[in-house]
Amino acid sequence: MRIVVAMSGGVDSSVAAALLVEQGHDVIGLSMQLYPSTGSGHTAETDQHFGTCCTLDDLNDARRVSTRIGFPHYIVNFERQFRETVISNFVQEYAAGRTPLPCAHCNSDLKFATLLDRARGFDAAHVATGHYARVERRSDGRWLLKRGADPEKDQSYFLFSLTQDQLAGAIFPVGDMHKDAVRDAARRLELQVADKPDSQEICFVPDGDYARFVARQQPDVERGGVIVDEGGREVGSHGGVHRFTVGQRKGLGIGGTAVPLYVVRIDAETRTVTVGPRHVLDRPTLTASGVNWIAIDAPATPVRAAAQIRHRHRPGAGTLRALDEGRAEFCFDQPQPAVTPGQAVVFYEGDTVIGGGWID
Repeated sequence: MRIVVAMSGGVDSSVAAALLVEQGHDVIGLSMQLYPSTGSGHTAETDQHFGTCCTLDDLNDARRVSTRIGFPHYIVNFERQFRETVISNFVQEYAAGRTPLPCAHCNSDLKFATLLDRARGFDAAHVATGHYARVERRSDGRWLLKRGADPEKDQSYFLFSLTQDQLAGAIFPVGDMHKDAVRDAARRLELQVADKPDSQEICFVPDGDYARFVARQQPDVERGGVIVDEGGREVGSHGGVHRFTVGQRKGLGIGGTAVPLYVVRIDAETRTVTVGPRHVLDRPTLTASGVNWIAIDAPATPVRAAAQIRHRHRPGAGTLRALDEGRAEFCFDQPQPAVTPGQAVVFYEGDTVIGGGWID
């Protein structure tokens, strides 16, 4: 079977490709060039630095792996799509007082949506990646997305928006493996990326200064406003709502308070940031939009599920209810802290993804 492998240059996608070759598949490697680069992690046009993901060095690592294993490798220019799909959303969300999740947009809206089309151009029906997730087909023909076998590396949270068509064409060769086993496989195969560190940061904001990045892309976002407490009393001022996220404690510029204060609400229209004590962050319910149902169609009656509101969040049990216009409501059995607009909420039944959406 001919399979296109999305190769980032890291150990996971490299091992994924190598394992498929060992299994006898006809593998073609594709790497995404996401920005014009004059060297490792730097663009001359914008004087912007990038992190340890998707740099020219990574593309070269992917090419070396393909040469070592013996399959063709191509680099596809996705600069425009990356800027329009991922970076623009990132900037717009922060400017609107929300906290974006660019990796989910990149994985689902860019990688799978685009690479499946490219794969068909190579007469391949499947795209494989190095994600720690699993795909299964139920007896009724429905495709399921499940957590990866390694709970510390599970990436199903970032893949919640995959459609049935995309899941039908998706292969995750390392989804049944733990990270240590993946690195052991890379050493056995003598891949030079065996001990390459995992990328941790958002690739286009490697220094973590999201506010500066957003302001550079959209200067008018730096409009000042007020910081108020839960009672509406002004306790400070700020230089733009893009500097804040729900749950944030540091960098508020507020001193002399009796108890630590956290960001509990952001109103971009009035440029008001509301702060309060830790317990005010707890929320019993959330609503989400753009919901993609995977394991089931939108349920006609409420169902029991667990909801994960951040990548490292322990899912909270509760009741899931479908709303109109592609929305859903989740009521937690126990209130959850820092339910953050703009982040993803993914609904699970055990290890199976029921669906997910974007927190309103």
